[in-house]
Amino acid sequence: MTLDQRNSPKLLLGITGGLVAIIALFLAYQWFFATSGEALPAHEGANLTAPVQAAAKAEKPAEPVAQADQKTVQLVDEKILKDAVPKNESLAKEEVAKLDDIQSQLNEQEAMLKAQHADADDLIALKEEQIKLLEAQLAQKQ
Repeated sequence: MTLDQRNSPKLLLGITGGLVAIIALFLAYQWFFATSGEALPAHEGANLTAPVQAAAKAEKPAEPVAQADQKTVQLVDEKILKDAVPKNESLAKEEVAKLDDIQSQLNEQEAMLKAQHADADDLIALKEEQIKLLEAQLAQKQ
């Protein structure tokens, strides 16, 4: 290619037109698929910190066990399990990934709550032992 051919306004106009067409097609594609997916599932915007707070409130040691059983906190909406899987494979994979993420967070919360219960049981046992020792010291002084 000679220097005159490389600096040709027709060549520059063709390259610019091609790039504009590619960008326009890309934006049209994005716009088309963005409008078709606006109906998000109900759990899409669910706040995952709410179950932790609700579970922490349910752990009050002063509550009788019967009341704690009656106030069972539902961590996951049952509607998630009954919703139909999207027909589009990529949407289905996204949905499965979201559900896996929610499941892993719930597993982490469960492990954390079990650790808290174990720590609380240990503290209760230590406090009972401390009370017994204090009662023994009080009995010796009297």
